[in-house]
Amino acid sequence: MAYAQRLISTRRGAGLVAALAALAAGVLVLVYLARYRSSVKAESAPVTVLVAKQTIPKGTTGAAIASGALYTATTIRDGQLVNGAFSDASSLRDRVATHDIYAGSQLAAGDFAAASSNIAATLTGHQRIVSVPFDTSHGVLNDLQTGDRVDVYAAFNVIPVNSNGVPVSGGQSRPVLRMIMSNVPVAAINKTSGNANVELRVNDLQSTKLAFASENGKLWLALRPTTGGKTAPPSIVSLETLLLGVPSVTVLQSLGGRR
Repeated sequence: MAYAQRLISTRRGAGLVAALAALAAGVLVLVYLARYRSSVKAESAPVTVLVAKQTIPKGTTGAAIASGALYTATTIRDGQLVNGAFSDASSLRDRVATHDIYAGSQLAAGDFAAASSNIAATLTGHQRIVSVPFDTSHGVLNDLQTGDRVDVYAAFNVIPVNSNGVPVSGGQSRPVLRMIMSNVPVAAINKTSGNANVELRVNDLQSTKLAFASENGKLWLALRPTTGGKTAPPSIVSLETLLLGVPSVTVLQSLGGRR
């Protein structure tokens, strides 16, 4: 301690101490700059992340997303990466979206939960699952997968009715088909030797319509595009509209229907 005090008290010693302090400060600055450059370089490094192509509804399974239709892999700077962001689609399997994920959002662990084996656990509010039997042709079973979206068509033999909904005396039944639901998610498919029970995710009102149509008419499924699907206003199809060019509204009114 005494030596240090004597060293500092001399001009030469004070200069030496100042030089050492300056050297130490310079070293610290160099270390800081090196770490800063490393940090900036790391934040600027390109990384791959999965981004939603379109809004992914709550309850969508990771398997449906991982099919490739609902996300795109893009490259961003590391500093733009959100916490828990996915870079590999296989990480999405056995997961389910816990809320709507909007187009352009990074797919991250916080958006998903482990998929439950109990499908009822994925339902909320008015949501229902209805199981409808289909054969291969009517249910596009060769191509249909869980997570796909479909339009549902119903065919009936319809007897004309009056304004009170009572069948017209002597009225002849006519085959009529109409799309009754659009953009319906497929929750599950249980295949059995050429046929299948297709579980559709609908609301409570739609579930009653599906049950009635399945019980009393003939249902068809049409597979929708994975992205950018559009739907024209539904109209009835009959022999008159298909072969004779009669407007669908004319046939609808002839059966007692209203616009």
